[in-house]
Amino acid sequence: MTAKAVMVLGTTSNAGKSWLATALCRWYARQGLKVAPFKAQNMSNNARVVPGLNGRMGEIGSAQYFQALAARCTPEVRQNPVLLKPERDTASQVVVLGEVNAAYTAMPWRERSELLWPHAQAALHELMAENDVVVIEGAGSPAEINLHSSDYVNMRTALAADAACLLVADIDRGGAFAHLFGTHQLLPANERALLRGFVLNRFRGDASLLAPGPEQLQALTGVPTLAVLPMWRGHGLPEEDGVYDDAPTGASTGLKIAVVAYPRISNLDEFQPLRSLPQVRLTWARDVAALEAADWIILPGSKHTSSDLAWLREHRLDAAISRHAALAKPVLGLCGGLQMLGEALTDPEGVEATDMSLGANAPGLGLLPLVTQFDRHKLLRPSRSRFAALQGPWQALSGVAWSGYEIHHGRTVQHPALPPAAEALVSDSGEVTGWAQGSVLGVYAHGLFESPEVMRALFGAGVPTLDSVFDGLADFADRHFAPGALMALLRPHHQHSF
Repeated sequence: MTAKAVMVLGTTSNAGKSWLATALCRWYARQGLKVAPFKAQNMSNNARVVPGLNGRMGEIGSAQYFQALAARCTPEVRQNPVLLKPERDTASQVVVLGEVNAAYTAMPWRERSELLWPHAQAALHELMAENDVVVIEGAGSPAEINLHSSDYVNMRTALAADAACLLVADIDRGGAFAHLFGTHQLLPANERALLRGFVLNRFRGDASLLAPGPEQLQALTGVPTLAVLPMWRGHGLPEEDGVYDDAPTGASTGLKIAVVAYPRISNLDEFQPLRSLPQVRLTWARDVAALEAADWIILPGSKHTSSDLAWLREHRLDAAISRHAALAKPVLGLCGGLQMLGEALTDPEGVEATDMSLGANAPGLGLLPLVTQFDRHKLLRPSRSRFAALQGPWQALSGVAWSGYEIHHGRTVQHPALPPAAEALVSDSGEVTGWAQGSVLGVYAHGLFESPEVMRALFGAGVPTLDSVFDGLADFADRHFAPGALMALLRPHHQHSF
C-alpha cells in the first residue's frame, strides 16, 4: 500500500460522514494528489451505474459515486465493494463488486459479514496501491459493541488501511461531547489510537461558546477538536439517505411538486436539483392531502415496486393520482414509478416475492397501457436518450436529448389489447424507454432532473453544477478546519501536529 488513508467516522448515523468525505475528496484532489473514495459496505437504495468487472456495468452507492466525481476520478465498483439494498425491514439485496449475489443475499447477516470482508479488503488494498490518498467513509457508529466483532466497515477497515480517523458528531442533536467521549472510550486501545481529530458538525451560534468543552474533551482523550462546522443546509449535495423527511423546499407560492415517498423509494438523490430551485415547492408526499395540493405528482423509483404499489393502495394514494391525471395535471413516473403507472405487473419468477404467496400478477394504476414483467437479470446501463414530440404539459421536453442511467429488473411493453401509448423517449440505440398518454409520462432512465437541458426546457433555468458544489464543500472545509490539519492527517501518527 502506498496511499495515505483518511477515514471519516461518525458517532451516529446521519452525523455528516458522507458530506465531509465528499468535501475531503475534493480538498485533497485540489492539492494535486491522486484521490479515490472508499466505503467497504453501504446500505442504501440510492445507487449509480458505473464501470464494473470484465467490461460489464455495475452499481455502487450514490454517495461513493459523488465522492469519486469530487475526487476527480472515475467512479467504479471497487470504491463501494459491498452494497446492501433494503427490500423490506428484514432483508436486503446484496451487491458485491457491482453485481447482485444471490448466495450472499440468502445468508444470515452475521454469517455473510466474514465472507464479504475479503472482497472489501482486496478492493481497499488495490485502491491504496493506485492512489496518493484514499478517503474512507465509515457506517453508523464504530462503537456498537453488539456488532463490533462482525463490523468490517469501520475499524477493521481503518486498521487495514492504517487510517487517520476523524470522528464526527452532529451537535445540533445535542449530547455531542458525550457521543464523542463515549465512542472513544468504547473502542479498543489499538483502534482508539487511530483517532486523530474530532469534528463538531451542524453547529448553530457562536463557536466561542463551546469553550471549554473541546479543551476538556482533549484533556480526557488526547484527541483535539479539529473543526466546528456551521449548519449549512444549502450546500447542494444530495443526502446519502432519505431526504424526504425534510420540510418542503422552495417558495410556498412556487410550482408545487409532490414526490410520492413510499417505503422502498430509491434513487431519490436525483431530485436534489429540484430542491435547489427557488421557484419550485418540493414536497415528499405520504398522504392524499399532499397529492391534492400538488401541481405535479412524481412517482419515483422503487426497490420493491409491487409492495410500494400495495402501499399506495392501502393509503388511497392510487385514487388521488388517478384524479390528478383525470384533470390533465402532470404525472411523471420514473423507473419503478413508470412500472406502477401501467396496467399490470407480472412476476413469474418471484423476483419481487417476499414469501411464497407473493410474486404473482398484480394490477397497476392503469394510467398507461403498459405491462411490466420482472426478470431475474437486473439491467444496468448508462443511457443517452431523446424525447419525441410530446403534447400537453410535457411539450417543453420535445426533442430534448439527455444522459441518465437505468437500474431495473422490469421489462415493459405496450399492452397488446389496448390502444398504444405514444412513444415518448427513445435511446440512441433506438430502444423505446418512455411512454406518454395525456398528461401522464413514464420513463425508465434516472437522472432526468440532473440534466441541464431538461432543467432549462422545464424551468427556464439551470442549477449549480456538481463541480461547483464540490468546490464549495472543499472551500467550507478549508475555512473551518484548524490550519494545516488536513495535510497533517497524511503524516504518520507520531509526526502530526496541529
